[in-house]
Amino acid sequence: MLPMNISAVIKQPSAIIPIAVSLAALAMVLSHIALFGVVHEVDEGTAAHLFQLLIGFQISVIAFFAVKWPLRSTRQPLPVMALQTSVALAAPASVFFHKL
Repeated sequence: MLPMNISAVIKQPSAIIPIAVSLAALAMVLSHIALFGVVHEVDEGTAAHLFQLLIGFQISVIAFFAVKWPLRSTRQPLPVMALQTSVALAAPASVFFHKL
């Protein structure tokens, strides 16, 4: 098994997809706040349901990456997993911060 560098790991779809999904969820939250403001609705709307689906998909893809890559190499996936985790926490943190 050949050792891979970090740039080779980050270019893999299993590394990029969770980051893209996290950024999409964050963009959706911020655009909803920009368009409608911080509104406390009685019923969850479409944006909330899409957010929940994105977060669920993101968790499963991060879990897939966490299982797949440490088996191939030991040190290179760690910074990528740290980046995925930090970006993954950005969208729920913005929801928590704005009390949505």
